Amino acid sequence: MVFVGIEIIGRVPSVLHTPLMSGANAIHGVVIIGAIIVMGKSESENYLAMALGFVAVILGTINVVGGFVVTDRMLEMFKKKKG
Repeated sequence: MVFVGIEIIGRVPSVLHTPLMSGANAIHGVVIIGAIIVMGKSESENYLAMALGFVAVILGTINVVGGFVVTDRMLEMFKKKKG
């Protein structure tokens, strides 16, 4: 499965990488919202659900922020340089 993913990503033109990263960020935003809902709906004694929800929120947030940083750096390459 990893090899299929590498082949698919390797064939994507460079121009499409930024929109794909933005789409991935949106998906991970949904993961964060889902994790928050799981944490909110779980019973206060259910420490496993709370811990897994917390970890999902943290990892999803790191992934979203990292994706936006990468997207911003990629967009910087297309700006005209001064002087």
